Amino acid sequence: MRHHNQNRTLGRSRSQRTALLRGLALSLIEHEKIQTTEAKAKELRPYVEKLITKGKEGTLTARRLVQSSLGEPHTNIVKKLFDDVSKRYVDRNGGYTRIIKLGDTGAGRTEAYIELV
Repeated sequence: MRHHNQNRTLGRSRSQRTALLRGLALSLIEHEKIQTTEAKAKELRPYVEKLITKGKEGTLTARRLVQSSLGEPHTNIVKKLFDDVSKRYVDRNGGYTRIIKLGDTGAGRTEAYIELV
């Protein structure tokens, strides 16, 4: 039974799910708008918003935590997150992403855009 376990598994094991979220987060920070399934977008939203909140702190500790969350070799994306993306949201207390539903694709899943506001 899965009582009190509200995370979506997305049909993957924990390590695969972590890798998927890392890749989606990297793409979202780099391109600022990506198209994916609605379930993946809904799982990605809190992951990215926590990273942006850490980016607003601007400390070395926060930078290292974000870099370990995204994987080690992605220093250019971490730099973009701290220097560009988080500076936009200084006056905003959350709600950094927007999900726009595109509807059913015919393959049994609903597509959506997730973008930075």
